[in-house]
Amino acid sequence: MDFTTLCVHGSDKKYDTTGAISIPIFQSATFAHPGVGQSTGFDYTRSQNPTREYLEQTIARLEGGLDAMAFSSGMAAVATMMELFSPGDHIIASDDLYGGTHRLFNHVSAKNGLKVSFTDTSDPDAVMQHIRPETKAVFVETPTNPMMHVTDIEAAAQVCRQHGLKLIVDNTFLTPYFQKPLLLGADIVLHSGTKYLGGHNDTLAGFLVVSDPELSERLRFLCKTIGACLSPFDSWLLIRGLKTLPVRLERQQETAIKISRWLLDQKQIKAVYYPGLPEHPGYEISLKQTTGFGAMLSFKTDCQETACRLLEQVSLIQYAESLGGTETLITYPMLQTHADIPEEERLAKGIDDSLLRLSIGLESTGDLIEDLSRALKG
Repeated sequence: MDFTTLCVHGSDKKYDTTGAISIPIFQSATFAHPGVGQSTGFDYTRSQNPTREYLEQTIARLEGGLDAMAFSSGMAAVATMMELFSPGDHIIASDDLYGGTHRLFNHVSAKNGLKVSFTDTSDPDAVMQHIRPETKAVFVETPTNPMMHVTDIEAAAQVCRQHGLKLIVDNTFLTPYFQKPLLLGADIVLHSGTKYLGGHNDTLAGFLVVSDPELSERLRFLCKTIGACLSPFDSWLLIRGLKTLPVRLERQQETAIKISRWLLDQKQIKAVYYPGLPEHPGYEISLKQTTGFGAMLSFKTDCQETACRLLEQVSLIQYAESLGGTETLITYPMLQTHADIPEEERLAKGIDDSLLRLSIGLESTGDLIEDLSRALKG
């Protein structure tokens, strides 16, 4: 079945006999047993809920996986996944990583005895240099947040297979519409469902998707035990958001390509980071492993003053955290998503006082360019 059709019709399982087109919201914490030792298949919503199950089965089908688990946020998904590991285990992660994940690794995972090495995962040799006897996994963002580095997933998967490591890929920026890491060799796919999957800046969600039955069983146990599951109503919002995912992404990508090219022509813009530009170092890899470049881009202004003027004077574009929604958002990573990263590390990654990140929404391309142009002129 075509991806677009799967987004609209979701799971094959039916839960309602009324003929309702929209999946019902089963807003119940618990479910009655038909008899002693009997179950309807649902006992307690922390373990499973019909609305959430429908969403999870839909996400699994979209990613080409066996199972998907829905969480109350993307960080809840990451935190639960990290319970797969034990004190003393070592993980290799992309050095240009979402600030929240970086914070979790450095302040929570480290406290729990896990060790994380950050490196350029777009370079297989750099990954191999960090492998130790206690290394258990490689954690990759591609494209990265916010510098848009691209990792060759197949190459990373080959390194992981050679050394018996799990490959974890954060697929938030591209979604399964543009990229399917499981089919490229990943073991676990991670999403902040808050972003493109939900798509409307109105709910928090997270997902883990796997193909291996044993890994599914282990993660299901952790989900039930830790309990950071997605609520029925939020599950329904994600189901609704998924129905328009392909349409939204195609339009957002079209605008992102035009705006990235426009930014390149502005004298106050010194660099544009977007994988859809042929001059981007990850362009050829993107052509190989994705069906699109997404709608996230970052750029550097000529100075901090220009960056701050843009943030304060855009009016249609909104200065806010998050991404992937219908509204275009501009973010100042230095003060927002990556504020908790030590300054020396942040600057080494290129995240300085002139870097801005754009999440392109569904507004008119012309209106967005007019907004940016006016703000640049002051």
